[in-house]
Amino acid sequence: MNPEGLLYSSEHEWVRRKGDHVVLGITDYAQQALGDIVYLEVPEEGTQVVADEAFAEVESVKAVSDIYSPVTGEIVKVNQKVIESPEIIHEDPYGKGWIVVIEMSDPSELDNLMTAEEYEEFTRELE
Repeated sequence: MNPEGLLYSSEHEWVRRKGDHVVLGITDYAQQALGDIVYLEVPEEGTQVVADEAFAEVESVKAVSDIYSPVTGEIVKVNQKVIESPEIIHEDPYGKGWIVVIEMSDPSELDNLMTAEEYEEFTRELE
């Protein structure tokens, strides 16, 4: 259930590259592990994020978890629909459930991420 063409982090985020921007969300694996998501705390547009550092939080009935940015850059768009209705992440984690768009300052950081096949293997080893 990990679409090809996306890149994946070891912290269970996915990114879809669009030029110098990436669309970011959490993976199907992550949303299933979290259980019912009830709240998302995401910084506003214009916020700087740093690769491998937490920048947002997702709260579920089970736990509060950090969301990490796999790239350094600036948040240029926040998905307000997901903030208002976090259950969208469960319904469509790789589509309508995206969380932010980041303008990358160093696109070479994408080289540190996994392909769909590598992420599949990674999650299999976690079980």
